[in-house]
Amino acid sequence: MHLRPVSFHPARGNKRMRELILKGTSLYRDKHSKGTVSDDGVLRPVKLSKKELYKAPTVEELNQLKEAENLFHCSILKMQMEELLKEVALSEHRKKLVDSFVQQITDFLQCVPESELDDISWLAGVEVPFLLVPSTAKGKFHMEPPASISLVGSYPLGTCIKPKVSVDLAVTIPASILHPMDAINQRYSRKRALYLAGLARHLSFAKCVGSLHYSCLHGNRLRPVLLLKPPGNDSSKVTLRIHAIPPPDFLKPSRFHPQKNNIRTEWFTGVANTQPESSEPPTPHYNSTVLGDHLPLSHLQFLSAISAQCPAFGEGVALLKVWLRQRELDQGAGCFCGFLASMLMAYLLSTHKVGKTMNPYQLLRNALHFLACSVLVASPCLSFSFLLLQPSLPEFHAAFSVVFVDPSGHLNLLADMTVFTYKRIQHEASLSLTFWDDPTVDGFQALLMTPKSMLRTYDNVFKLVNLVKLQTSCKKLLLLNELMDHSGNYVLTALPFVLSLLQRGLGERIHLLVHSLPQDPEWPVDSAPPKHKDQPPLSIGLLLNLEHALSVLERGPPADNPKAAEFRQLWGSLSQLRRFQDGAITEAVLWSGNSISHRRFIVLKIINHLLELHADIPKSCIIVAGGQLDDVINHTTGEEESLEVVQSYDDLSRKLWQLKDLPLSITSVQGAHQALRYTQVFPPVPVRLDYSFFEKKKNRLGLVPKENNPCPCYIAPIKVIVHMEGSGKWPSEPMAIRHVKAAFHICLRELLCNQHNYRCHATPGYLDVWKDGLVFRIQVAYHREPQILRESLTPEGMLIYRDNAEAQALELETLHKPFLTSTLHGLQQQYGCFGVVCRLAKRWLASQFLLEDIREEATDLLVASLFLHPAPFTPPSSPQVGFLRFLHLLSTFDWKNNPLIVNLNGKLTAVEQTDIKNDFVASRESLPTMFIVTPNDKKVSVWTKEAPSVQMLQRAVMLAAESLRVLETRLDSGEKQDMRVAFRPPLEAYDVLIHLDSKQVPLLAKAVDPPVNTFQRGTHGGQPYASGGALPVIDYDPVRLYLSELRDAFGDLALFFYDPYGGTVIAVLWKPNAFEPKPFKTSLMNARRVKVNDDVATTVPNVEAILQDFRIIGEGLVKRLELRTEKWVV
Repeated sequence: MHLRPVSFHPARGNKRMRELILKGTSLYRDKHSKGTVSDDGVLRPVKLSKKELYKAPTVEELNQLKEAENLFHCSILKMQMEELLKEVALSEHRKKLVDSFVQQITDFLQCVPESELDDISWLAGVEVPFLLVPSTAKGKFHMEPPASISLVGSYPLGTCIKPKVSVDLAVTIPASILHPMDAINQRYSRKRALYLAGLARHLSFAKCVGSLHYSCLHGNRLRPVLLLKPPGNDSSKVTLRIHAIPPPDFLKPSRFHPQKNNIRTEWFTGVANTQPESSEPPTPHYNSTVLGDHLPLSHLQFLSAISAQCPAFGEGVALLKVWLRQRELDQGAGCFCGFLASMLMAYLLSTHKVGKTMNPYQLLRNALHFLACSVLVASPCLSFSFLLLQPSLPEFHAAFSVVFVDPSGHLNLLADMTVFTYKRIQHEASLSLTFWDDPTVDGFQALLMTPKSMLRTYDNVFKLVNLVKLQTSCKKLLLLNELMDHSGNYVLTALPFVLSLLQRGLGERIHLLVHSLPQDPEWPVDSAPPKHKDQPPLSIGLLLNLEHALSVLERGPPADNPKAAEFRQLWGSLSQLRRFQDGAITEAVLWSGNSISHRRFIVLKIINHLLELHADIPKSCIIVAGGQLDDVINHTTGEEESLEVVQSYDDLSRKLWQLKDLPLSITSVQGAHQALRYTQVFPPVPVRLDYSFFEKKKNRLGLVPKENNPCPCYIAPIKVIVHMEGSGKWPSEPMAIRHVKAAFHICLRELLCNQHNYRCHATPGYLDVWKDGLVFRIQVAYHREPQILRESLTPEGMLIYRDNAEAQALELETLHKPFLTSTLHGLQQQYGCFGVVCRLAKRWLASQFLLEDIREEATDLLVASLFLHPAPFTPPSSPQVGFLRFLHLLSTFDWKNNPLIVNLNGKLTAVEQTDIKNDFVASRESLPTMFIVTPNDKKVSVWTKEAPSVQMLQRAVMLAAESLRVLETRLDSGEKQDMRVAFRPPLEAYDVLIHLDSKQVPLLAKAVDPPVNTFQRGTHGGQPYASGGALPVIDYDPVRLYLSELRDAFGDLALFFYDPYGGTVIAVLWKPNAFEPKPFKTSLMNARRVKVNDDVATTVPNVEAILQDFRIIGEGLVKRLELRTEKWVV
């Protein structure tokens, strides 16, 4: 459900927001003409005079403030609720349209002609909306006008909401058409379908009807409905659903007792049955279907009486319906529809669980609290009243998984709901209350305005395709009685049993198992009804428990335990007796999984095995909508590589601490590289050099590749910051401090070489250490250096402090980066897939040429916010769902009017977060376009201070929205799809493409679409040496160096874009003002030529020379230039 938040959400910068804040106050009358929103949509605080600021509130205002204080977190929530209710309520114009359309249809239906029928030839051009399984049934039928026509459902009750407006019209079948024995063997249901087809035939001649379709009420094939829409532009404004119902007193409710049978086995199977009728199995679902058709009018009367007692009833139900719709729980087979929402609210009112004077928000909260805490899957159940002739609670629970008995005491309103759907509702209600009670969460936006699709909500989503295989499952699971009860619908018959099987097998690996609700089919009246096998694929969603989800061992009971037989029966041949280190001998199942990325597929293996073993569903019918993104980061998700880097770093850190003979002691050793927080897209891999590829340098310290060899493999230095202790011996001059640090680098090199035989290379700025096939770049830091860089003397000799770029850059490298690395390292330990989601997010940004604008640290914080502030979801437990949420966050967050607060370690209180938001609004114009707040960075946003620009952020938002749409469409298709399409950049918008020689691209193998054959780059397999050996070529990427030269030379004329992970194209975009003629100046002739018009000399870019320079600067690297547009011609 997509609602328009513009009218009430402050993040949209709408001027109406100011009016809402002041509406109903005395200030509104005086100040309503003064907006608080600038033309660019940025919110600004209201400026009030002192008299207005301290004006005494009226009595009405005091009452409103007291109500807001007692019932809501803040006054804005109250106004948001009111605006939402206005947004979803039907306008008077819409109501007039509905009333007019209903009246026209009612008048037309009164003229249905009477006819005696022997066959269905009279339905020329109209099909009967019923699957005839079995093909024949006893009975006679003729056509008559309806006995009565009544509005039922949400529209007359006043709880109908937009955007999808459905109005229910109950057409009563005349009693003469029906027979007292029609309750058995689908006779009533077939006559109902025939009568509906007769109405469709009659309505096909009506000019007031725009379109005619059939559908089913909540996926129940025994309850077809007729869908009518008005003609012309009004067709999208309302849908009229015509229900054919029997006369209220047609059959006695006692006939539809849950334990009674109304489908005979002999009729359904066509096989003679020698058993007495009393031995027939009960048909509770069929009984509830027929009984449900008898009660719409009495239910409407009951709900109308309840709603009259509670003024906020309609609005409370409307809010609950919005909440259900955002979670895709209000439509399909076994859903919690709007009618059930009304019944639940009526139950709470009639049992005094909520008060009649409560407002809509209170009713919603109490309804969610009841759903979260109630247990409808076992006694007690929901029930309004019980009489002697009504079924007992145990009888209802014996027949149904979930029980909610209606006011008559005979009908279970939740007969079609599975226990898994109800647990999903419970989980969502509990989660919603948790977020609503958190003052740091915008509960309204998260819970009522954010759609929760299955793909973005659950960690793993599996598609069950080729549903006709469930017929075989019914036979394998011996579900003939249940199949009869569901009138041959093998999908709904097998689904609960298949899910129960998976629940047993997955056990502690999951927190929650849910399934999509089979959607209501819709088809033209001149077409046959779709068969069960034609349904779209079923989705099975899992919330993983990462403590157990990736375990390779499924340990069962001891061999002599009676439950061992059950365990063997469940797992079949995979179950084996195993002896464990504690001496126990138990049944166990061992799954293969060499890496974490492989172990993520253990859940899929379990599902495949159990369904094939117990339900005859082959592996080809189960498609995983996830795990397909791992290929983009080279078939593994990098956890093992990152762990190897961390272990090597820990060893180096320990050896640095233990170094002797240092002039000053080390106070801290901190990692400042992405790999040490598990977020490097491609973590450094230990390499063993192939010395035949290189020539040694003259000083024998390092290597260079032989002439004509490809560019050597890229070896990234892993930055480590070493802080030395403070001492009076440290100089107070910046240059002297640099000399002392250079001396420390030399000293560290000598000590590491002598004590640990590491090959090292010292420079004034850093020390490179070659260890375990990795390069660590050690940088010595002095804690007072940033402060000293800020010191300066005035001409009068006064010492002052001035911030400068050099001090900020040093602080960023030696303080902010190490702190961020250690904090996010801890986050990875808490959430196992944090690092993988970061890597996917950065790989996508890099592939779309955005990683230089949204830098890597900012991306890590964006992803961290998904785990620390997941509302309305739970923290991601799989790479795919985390990546989809990252795209959603990037594309939907209101960067213009809100800071993104990432509360690392939970250090920011609710009050501090409020102050941060207020300060942000007050200073918006001077703050970066993307503003990210952390506990250590509340006012500057150090990681986004320089970039992205407004234009690049807009492009990132647009690309994220489109990539999300493409990915979700492909993942939801039920077919195996190429997920790399979302990682391929659109190149149409660029003016020039510089194609590079792939031989000189060191990370070519990491490209989105890597070539089949890659180049040998000076490494070979085998265990790298722990120490010794020659230094490799470190941090050498010729493409990056070429790009730097291009920007230095032509940065004022063009923008250059590149994928740093194996890209073979540099995209060039001319700046819009680059080709404007400028006055001739000899100092501004770089890459320009003179143009004379009317004796006035101006300069314009010399494009031909610039392109030639591209080739000259990139000689040996540039393969060719491709000119994509003619915009550069002047």
